[in-house]
This record gives sequence, structure tokens and C-alpha cells, in this order.
Amino acid sequence: MRKLLLIAFFGLLTLEVSAQEENATYNGEKYGYVIDKSGKKIEGVVHLNGGYSSPWQNQLKVKFAAVADIDKVKNKIKFKTYDSDDIKEYMVYEGDTPRVFQSIKYTNTREALNSSDNYTGLGAGIKALNNLSRTSQFAEVVTEGKIKVYKMYGYPTSGAAYNSAENERLRTTPDYVYSKKGGKVEDFTPAKVKLAIADCPYAKAKSTKGEYASLKPDKKKRSGLGKFIRDEVKNATVDKLSIINEVIYDYNENCK
Repeated sequence: MRKLLLIAFFGLLTLEVSAQEENATYNGEKYGYVIDKSGKKIEGVVHLNGGYSSPWQNQLKVKFAAVADIDKVKNKIKFKTYDSDDIKEYMVYEGDTPRVFQSIKYTNTREALNSSDNYTGLGAGIKALNNLSRTSQFAEVVTEGKIKVYKMYGYPTSGAAYNSAENERLRTTPDYVYSKKGGKVEDFTPAKVKLAIADCPYAKAKSTKGEYASLKPDKKKRSGLGKFIRDEVKNATVDKLSIINEVIYDYNENCK
């Protein structure tokens, strides 16, 4: 009941941004909210732009309708489509679990350079452009705190079939990025994680002693090209989700 009252109250507010309107049938859509550029929270119905086979589409746009734009009697709903330049954040409930997406500034250079046997030549160039051209996008929040971690998906070549090997790789192997204290969004690598937690004696000591199973200390120091290659190989094979659940969680809980 409390949730419904909040939805009704915030649904009376309107977004002061330009967006595409679309009329649709109301079929028990999922509730959530958006936060506009001024920081105003508006509750209503959220319709994800992407699905199981194309989760990267959720990073581009989202459809939203305030409660005032829902006519349950006539079974109609008026959606507006927003991109990451229109709003700061959106949330949608998946069952009882809220999924939060926030607008960030980030260019997925790593995925742009990650070609495959299926994408060479012109295809690789198109895929690179698709990733390099997105400098502002929505990213799903994985963990909140002093260090905030987001989940990101790379973008496929335009027109590629959703059951292609490349799209399957993109769908099943999301990457992660992070922001510390609201700063610049950066790639999530073991080397950068160690730098990020270095300001906390508690976490730094555990890392140095090798007490984090997911973040082992380097056995051999390298510099220059050797260090770059080592970091890239480690980044491609490391279990980042384990680092998030162990190291980042520990840091956010104990390093204030």
C-alpha cells in the first residue's frame, strides 16, 4: 500500500525534458522510477529497452510512463523514451528486486578493440565504432558505496543476428567498471582495484598479505610493455565478480 501511495504521488510530477512519446496497451507493466536531470524522482512504469538476448540495449534508452500517463480503465499507457542525456537514473523491479541503471560517462575502448574471427575488416570497424561512439550511457549498478561498481555490455556489429557467436559472448560475459567517491568511471582491473583500496590501511594490508583469495599479490614485478601485457591477460581471465563480492564489499564496509 505504501509503495502504491508513493507511486501515485510521484506520478503527478512530469519530466521537463524532450522525449519521444508512444501509446501502448497497459498489460501489468513493471513499476519503478526515473530521476530527471534536476534530481527529481518520479515513480511510474518502466519498460526495459533490451531483453535477454540484447541486454546492451538497456544502456541506450528506456521507456517510462508516470502514473498520470496510465489509464487502466481504457487499458492504455503513454510511454516516453529517454536516453542517458535526458535523465540521471532509472530503476525497474524484477520481482521484488530493484535493478538500478545510472547515466555515466564511459567509452568502452576495450570492447571496441576486442575483435574476433567473425568480425574482421569492415565488420570489426563497425563494431569498434558502435562501442567508441557511446560516450554517455546507462550502466547497471552492481554495488553501492565509496567504490561503486557498474555492469556493462559491449555493443555488437549493427544488424548481427542475436544468436550469433559474437552476440552470445557479449551477452554472457559482461564487463565491470567502477567509480570511487563519485569520480571518473574507470576500467575494473586487478591493478586498478589495488590502487583504489590503497587509501585504506585495513584493505591494503589484507591485499598485501594475500588474504583476498580473488586478488592475489604479484609475484614478479614488471614495467613497460611486459606490465601492460600481463595486466591485459589478467584482466581477460580474472573473476571480477569475486573481486567485487570479496574485496570491494570489504572495502565499502570497513573503509569509511
